[in-house]
Amino acid sequence: MVGMGLLFNTAATAATKVLDGQSIFDRNCTVCHAMNPPPKLAPPIVGVISRYHSRFQTKEDGVNHLVAYLKLPRKQNAVEPQAITRFGLMPPSPLSEPELRAVAGWIWDQYDPAMGACGGFRGQGRRGGY
Repeated sequence: MVGMGLLFNTAATAATKVLDGQSIFDRNCTVCHAMNPPPKLAPPIVGVISRYHSRFQTKEDGVNHLVAYLKLPRKQNAVEPQAITRFGLMPPSPLSEPELRAVAGWIWDQYDPAMGACGGFRGQGRRGGY
């Protein structure tokens, strides 16, 4: 009977555990993406999220699109096709759906309207904001 209680307690704990989008980003995304310029192997997140906020009116829509894109990246679904031309297409993410939603939500929340339409670095030699 003790084993059953432990099983249910562990399941309940796992169900209530909140995934930390920043930690997921730090562990999985920073190999290629920097938050700010200069870029690493992929566009900086400030430019990407600025594009998402320009294209999507709600966090729900933006997160849904980003999650779908991370699962199966395609140039025709990119919010900034010029970034694909410059950096290439990213591979599909191996993260789980809950992890993708956590990281996409965290990325969405990093937007600062003061960055401007291109992440605050247009005119610094990066065509299209990247």
